[in-house]
Order: sequence, then structure tokens, then C-alpha cells
Amino acid sequence: ATVAPGTDVSFPQDGPTSGSAITRIGPSSFNLAAIGTYQILFQVSVSEAGQLILTNNGSDLAYTVVGRATGTSQIVGMALVTTTSVNSILTVRNPAGNSTALTITPLAGGTRSVSAHLVITQIG
Repeated sequence: ATVAPGTDVSFPQDGPTSGSAITRIGPSSFNLAAIGTYQILFQVSVSEAGQLILTNNGSDLAYTVVGRATGTSQIVGMALVTTTSVNSILTVRNPAGNSTALTITPLAGGTRSVSAHLVITQIG
């Protein structure tokens, strides 16, 4: 999959879930039903140098930008996000203005498929 600048990373499969405060509303967007603080952890294997950022209701959260200047390792990020309205929408995005589309790399580093992960935990 290719993620153009200004578009969101897809996480197409559900993993284990608990409760109903966090739900998927599409392949790349997640509803945070309650006002509160959430710990967000994500990892994505890409072929290019690049950056990823979290968004809340379509707005970039500048303090969450993570990136890699060279190589083909995973881009990994972790941040706390506090919502101020019910039903906030969270995404992981290739920031607008970046010059490169990112290529999700399913066979990073070996012969076994790797996956992109997004873990959202409500902590307050």
C-alpha cells in the first residue's frame, strides 16, 4: 500500500479489544467515544525515509510527529492524546507537505510478513 502525503495509514484488521469506548469507523480512522486521555502506540514498516503524525478530528497533533531520515526500519511512535469532545476521530497520517509517499513494506527485513500496529489504550 502507498500512503500519499496528507493521507492516513490503513490498519485493516482488528486485534483484541476490550470495552466499547474505542471503535473502528473505517480502515484508517478510530472513534474515541469518551472525553479523556489515551495512550497511542503505532509502528509501520515503510521503504522510504519519512514521517508519521497523529491527528485528532482531522487536525495534526504536532507533538506526535515521528520519523526516520534513512534506512528501511519501522517508524514507531507513542504519545498521549487528550480529547476534549466525545466521539473524537483518531488517525495516523503521512503529514501534508511531506514530499514523499510512503510504501508500506510487508516483508521488511526477512521472509515473514510484518504488520503495522496501532494500540489505543484509554488511561484517564
